[in-house]
Amino acid sequence: MKAHELYTAVDPAIITQILDWFRANDRNVYNSAVATLANNRKLRPVFIQKKTLTEQYTWITKTLKINACNTIGEHLLQAYLMAGQQSLLAMFCDGLGIPHDGKGSVVGDLPKKLDPERLDSTVDRLVDIFDPKLFTVYLHCFNMQIPGGWSDLNAKLESDERLKLA
Repeated sequence: MKAHELYTAVDPAIITQILDWFRANDRNVYNSAVATLANNRKLRPVFIQKKTLTEQYTWITKTLKINACNTIGEHLLQAYLMAGQQSLLAMFCDGLGIPHDGKGSVVGDLPKKLDPERLDSTVDRLVDIFDPKLFTVYLHCFNMQIPGGWSDLNAKLESDERLKLA
């Protein structure tokens, strides 16, 4: 699944949560995302910035669903997860035995294969700790890190009813 497909499938409340987080914690990234998306749509950023916050979020959400905005959408998700959900990333890496920097950023190469038993137990534990929809967004983003994703994670995302985006 690509980022624009993820934005299309995810509960809009998750997108709002991400945008709220950026506005509260890293307004530069929020403003940069608005500017990049506006330029991508051949608009001036001020046109978007003059809208009410609700209208901005609606426009951003609609725009992130477009294939042409896939790269900025993926970067926005990665920035949010790396800065705003470090405990989730770290706990996931710990559960799978993937070396990381303590904040969830993988150290070294990603594994070629995921241990299915560790994946199952990690998902079982983390889906109860974190918002399942947000956790599912993370799993999809993690799965984007290699072409085609990991077969065991793909199967888990398709079959586990707890891992639905909306």
